[in-house]
Amino acid sequence: MTLLPPNIAPIVLLLCSNIFMTFAWYGHLKYTDRPLWLVVIASWGIAFIEYCFAVPANRWGHAVYSAAELKTMQEVITLTVFAFFSVLYLGERITLNHLVGFAFICVGAFFVFKGPLPS
Repeated sequence: MTLLPPNIAPIVLLLCSNIFMTFAWYGHLKYTDRPLWLVVIASWGIAFIEYCFAVPANRWGHAVYSAAELKTMQEVITLTVFAFFSVLYLGERITLNHLVGFAFICVGAFFVFKGPLPS
């Protein structure tokens, strides 16, 4: 399977997947002079690489995590990667509103992983 422990491999693969996904979806924003059709084709190529990481992450990860946990991990990783990407690549700044919104999503992730709440 992988060289990483079963509970770590999906996290690493989702991280790699999300780096490619972020470039596929948002990397072209720095190149607005390029034709849209070219951007779409380039994004598809990048997205194929993203799928090569995401599919194994979910296949192998489902042996350790529930589908809801995998999706929650993916969302938190996506926000983290996107925050760095938007600052470092796009030159945008993260505002307090963004941080508060991200924090609420992380609180939601906490409850997904916490397990059943008492009735």
